[in-house]
Amino acid sequence: MTTLLAIDASPRYEHSTSRKLTSLFVEKWQAAHPDGDVIRRDLIKTSLPFVDLPWIGGAFTPPEKHSPESAAAIKISNDLVAELQAADRIVIGTPMYNFTIPAVLKAYIDHIVRVGVTVVDNVGQLTGKKTTIILASGGDFRPGSPFEAYNQASGYLRQVLGFIGLTDLDIVMADRARAGDAGETAVEQFGEAVSLAAEA
Repeated sequence: MTTLLAIDASPRYEHSTSRKLTSLFVEKWQAAHPDGDVIRRDLIKTSLPFVDLPWIGGAFTPPEKHSPESAAAIKISNDLVAELQAADRIVIGTPMYNFTIPAVLKAYIDHIVRVGVTVVDNVGQLTGKKTTIILASGGDFRPGSPFEAYNQASGYLRQVLGFIGLTDLDIVMADRARAGDAGETAVEQFGEAVSLAAEA
């Protein structure tokens, strides 16, 4: 059975363009894979801790040497990594904050980029998993826009996810998406690109 991991990072829920588009992606993917399984990971509800000293102790020492604090801290990371390893297809829906990604998505990335686990000898281990990023923003970052170079999110996500092996990666830019606050305009505008990505 093929599995889709769908990750949401917006705190705006029913007002969120990225969540609407991620839901559309899931719907189209399920239609194309009726026997597939969907795992939803809501980063807002997950309440991920930031990397701290117990986490570092858990990541860089053998399990038999873990303190109770390190064991608890690294378990969260282990669970998130296992979720990724089990997925065949990944979609991440996120807003852009101040030209980059929300802190909660950065915290998630810090948990899944693991030396010796998802990266071994500088080689990413999560290969063969097609990934789609849905990046929603109220700004205009299209090619040729005066603010095109301000988009730090796309380059960062492509680089860091590629580092762990997710190199088959597409980014759907849902920019100038503020119209979504007033209805479904943004979903309709970007829906075709999302649908095509889900069916690929």
